Amino acid sequence: MRTTVTLEPDVEALIRKLMQERGISFKTALNQAVRLGLTTKGGQQRFETQSRSMGRREGVDLTKAHQLAGELEDEEILRKMSLRK
Repeated sequence: MRTTVTLEPDVEALIRKLMQERGISFKTALNQAVRLGLTTKGGQQRFETQSRSMGRREGVDLTKAHQLAGELEDEEILRKMSLRK
């Protein structure tokens, strides 16, 4: 496929550096760079989250939060249904 793209100056510099290092054409360098970027996790940064203690909550087992949320939702649905009698 033939197309026109506009490269930012830093990207062009990286492509030209790749061309010089490998002795390849602009087309080949660009195709290799795009292929690598689309098929691997090449430039992706690892995303990590920091965990924090929620403290001790008496009477609530936080390891079953989804179950608790479901039970609370069920109770609310039943409450609303009883008001519409």
